[in-house]
This record gives sequence, C-alpha cells and structure tokens, in this order.
Amino acid sequence: MDSQTNTPDSPTNARIKMLMQLKGNHMTGNFSPVAKWLNGKLIDVAEGSMEIEYEVREDMCNPMRTLHGGIAATILDDIVGTMVYALGREFAFTSVNLNCDFLNPAVPGDVLTAKSQVIRSGKNIIHVEGQLFKADGRIVAKCASNLIQTSFIIPAPSTH
Repeated sequence: MDSQTNTPDSPTNARIKMLMQLKGNHMTGNFSPVAKWLNGKLIDVAEGSMEIEYEVREDMCNPMRTLHGGIAATILDDIVGTMVYALGREFAFTSVNLNCDFLNPAVPGDVLTAKSQVIRSGKNIIHVEGQLFKADGRIVAKCASNLIQTSFIIPAPSTH
C-alpha cells in the first residue's frame, strides 16, 4: 500500500476497527440500502482485502432460477467499494468501470464467498479485483474495477 492508506493498527483508520467488530455478522446497520438487501455476512477484513459470504435467494435470480448476472456484479461492486472505504482515505471513491466475467451458475440456497483485493492504490485511482466462489471452490464471477477519488469527505464512523 502507499502512504495514502492507513494501516489497520493506525489510530486514524477507525473504519477497519469498526468493520473488524462486525466480523461474523450480516452487513446491516449504517451500510448502503443495497448492502442491506444483499445481506452479506462479513468473514474477514484487512488492509486492502475483504471477504463476505452471501446466500443466493430466489429474489436474486433470473427466470432460469440462477443468480442474475446483475446481482453477481452488484455483489462484486459492493465488496470492492466497501474494501476501498476500509482503506481509511479522507475522500470517498466511486467506480469508474466494472468489468465482470460470469463463469458458473449459482442457484437459490447456494452460499457464495466474495473476496476482494487492492491491486494498485494510487493517489486518485485505486485498481481492485473481486471474485465470487461457490462452497465447492468453483468461481461464479470475477471482476476488475477502477475507482476514482471524489470530492466527498467521508464522515467518521459512528461509535455507537
């Protein structure tokens, strides 16, 4: 990571600390409405990486009763965005692009693991990758994305 990123032990990165307290729990609370709807369970978070578990529901599926590609892309976009938020930067970042590949189907009841990692963390652009796996290790989807710094200052995380 570069100097623009705080370390997990840094007193200025309260976001990592806040997320660490949520490990093993569903991503509800002060997260985006889409994150609440996805209802992922935080498995792990570290500087530049994150892992969240999702259960495929009927309302996430297409007419073939498989996970809709748009929902798979939403899961990947959400995990890479949350991971970038956890870097502790002063300003928010937003996706410039999201390139997804859909490789295997998932059906209602499947438990999927989404993993994300920072590939390059520049001052204004952060390049990230994400993967979505089935319990048997087969990859359902993967993405690469670039996020750009905005002028929106991120408020400090709530302590209650």
